[in-house]
Amino acid sequence: MKAVYTIILLVIANVFMTFAWYGHLKFKDVSWLQNIGLPLTIVISWGIAFIEYCFQVPANKIGFVENGGPFNLWQLKVIQEAITLTVFTIFTLLVFKNQHFTVNHLIGFVFMILAVYFIFK
Repeated sequence: MKAVYTIILLVIANVFMTFAWYGHLKFKDVSWLQNIGLPLTIVISWGIAFIEYCFQVPANKIGFVENGGPFNLWQLKVIQEAITLTVFTIFTLLVFKNQHFTVNHLIGFVFMILAVYFIFK
């Protein structure tokens, strides 16, 4: 059950992380956010990243083997990276319609999945 909680928390954290890192690139499409400037953009992103940390830190604490969780540190990291790429891909395809998913991206993701496989072996 700790594995499920860890993965759910990591997915939620990565949704917030993706918005913190890339969501501001769409501010130009929102009238009241178009001219806020870089300092305020950073503050907004920090606020979103804080929420991300509220899920990321517990995920790692619950999932880490030395805290009674099922995953070693290497496994936690590679799970997080695989989730990040998945969330990022969905976000990009839904929010940035002009960004296309190509065969090269697919090949790269296959290698990431292989990385997950080998880390768990």
